[in-house]
Amino acid sequence: MVTDGLDFNYLLLENYKDLKISENELTVILMIDHLISQDNPLITADLLSLKMNLDVNTIDSLLSSLLKKHYIEYVTTWRGTVTTLDPLNEILFSEFQFTKAKKDTSKKLQELPENIYTKIEKELSRTLSPVEVDKISGWIALGHSEDMILDAVKEAVKRNKKTLREVDKILLSWEKKAEQQKEGISTLSKDWDKNVEETIEIAKTPWLDTDDD
Repeated sequence: MVTDGLDFNYLLLENYKDLKISENELTVILMIDHLISQDNPLITADLLSLKMNLDVNTIDSLLSSLLKKHYIEYVTTWRGTVTTLDPLNEILFSEFQFTKAKKDTSKKLQELPENIYTKIEKELSRTLSPVEVDKISGWIALGHSEDMILDAVKEAVKRNKKTLREVDKILLSWEKKAEQQKEGISTLSKDWDKNVEETIEIAKTPWLDTDDD
C-alpha cells in the first residue's frame, strides 16, 4: 500500500508505462511486492526465479535496472539487509497527487465559469474551439473577472473583430490603463502630501516682527 486508501498495484499498473517500466520489470516488481507481503525481507534473483518463468540471469539484470532507476532499494536495518519498494511508492504517490491536483484544477476551471463560455459564444455568434476555451480559462486563472472578460468580448464585437486575440489585446490595454491610473493617483497623493507639508511650514513662518523698535 502506498498510503491509506491507495492501492500500490493499481497505481503501478496505471503509471508503469509513463515511468518507462518494461513488462518484465513490472512482473518483477509485482512479485517483489508479493514476496514482501509474505514476510520475505530480502528478495534475491534466486528467490524470484523460484516463483517466475524468467531465468536467474535475466532477473538479476532486471533487478539491476530497477536499482539504477531508483524503483527498488536494498537497505540495512536491525533485521539485516532488506529489499524495499519505498522509492517506487513515493514516486507513485507523487504521480497520484499531481494527477489529482491537475484534474481538480481542470474541474474547477470548467465549473467556475461554466456559463461564461455560453455567453461568449452568444456574443461571437459561433461555437468556441477547444483552444479558445483554454484561452478563456487562462484569463480566469490570471485573475480576470467574468464581467471584465465579457465586457472585453463586447468591445471586440463593437470593433467588428470577433477573435479572442482582439479580446486579449483589449484586456491587456485595460490592465495597463488601470496600472497607469493607479500610478497617477499615487503621484497626485504624494504631491498633495508635499503641498500640505509646505503649507504648514509656511504657516509657521513669523511674517510680522513683534519686537517694537
